[in-house]
Amino acid sequence: MTLPNAPTLAALKHAAAGMANRDTPFIFDEWYVAAFADDVSRTLLPRRLLGKRVVLYRSESGQVVALSDRCAHRAYPLSLGSLEGDTLVCGYHGFRFDTQGNCIEVPSASKCPKGIGVASYPVIEKGPLVWIWMGDPALADPAKLPEQEWLGAADWKHSQGGFQLQSNYVSMHENLLDLTHLSYLHAKTFGTPDYARAAFRSEVGDGYFALYRDVVPTTLPPVWAEPTGLVGCDTAARIVKSEFKSPAFHQVNVNFYDSQLPESQRQVSRIRTAHLLTPETQSSCHYFIVHGRDFALRDDAVTAFMHEQLFKAFQEDVDGMAALEQVWETTDADEMYEMSVAADGPSVAMRRYLKARAEPVASLVRVSA
Repeated sequence: MTLPNAPTLAALKHAAAGMANRDTPFIFDEWYVAAFADDVSRTLLPRRLLGKRVVLYRSESGQVVALSDRCAHRAYPLSLGSLEGDTLVCGYHGFRFDTQGNCIEVPSASKCPKGIGVASYPVIEKGPLVWIWMGDPALADPAKLPEQEWLGAADWKHSQGGFQLQSNYVSMHENLLDLTHLSYLHAKTFGTPDYARAAFRSEVGDGYFALYRDVVPTTLPPVWAEPTGLVGCDTAARIVKSEFKSPAFHQVNVNFYDSQLPESQRQVSRIRTAHLLTPETQSSCHYFIVHGRDFALRDDAVTAFMHEQLFKAFQEDVDGMAALEQVWETTDADEMYEMSVAADGPSVAMRRYLKARAEPVASLVRVSA
């Protein structure tokens, strides 16, 4: 098989030009996860979020503070300074900043200059997560947080963890939206051969994209079969919904049951996984994960088993996306092209949405052309 002919290659490249990729600018006016709540304390926590340096800490009352991680004097990292009460003291020349980023003391000056400081970012702590708004503070509406009530619900059992992803966040969103890859990338963990060939349907809305896949009947891998009591059951159902909720939040929902039983007799076990992506740079990403289930709530052994098995699978995603990123970095642009198939429908729509959000003027020009 040869490469596509010139007209086909041109068409493929034209289609790709309208989709977000590793070079697409960040979307700042959104809520992103800055950290797990447990990781923010009275110890200064430096992070790079959407290409910007940020330092996080808690005030003495426990409120999360997020400031630009650079002193207004000579740009020394504030994260290398110290906390005194609720104020952050630069470790270079002692300039002092309050929780709003205002410079309130200069040791070498009798009077502190007014109107000088560093950026302060709006934050919301909700359940196990600290969310941050890196864009226009006037637009930081808490109502824009993605729905996530199950994350703090008492009738769900949770575990959490994360990775430093050496890949752009767009590729990872696409990876999560079409789980066809479970049969291949995850063949050794929670994938099954029948997954990729199962019937699917999609939903495309205004900033919301979902792909549904019903794998019925199937035999579940151990990570699902053992906790749900479906070991050895070859009539199991694996009902999956993968949904893009925002540029920062992707959720996978799965129901398991024995499809041979009448609906009234089925014991349905549900799991949900929040995949939370916060770009660090154009080719790296903070990848936070919260997994939940609504069964075996008091069984810590089940929690430990599922967490261990799931994070082995998520490591496969991390490794796979890093490998994909390397191909884009090391291949000449003239040789690169992408082809899409029916299962990519929601992914293509999602990438077009991200492109339009990040580059609205350029996207309008392409559409009109």
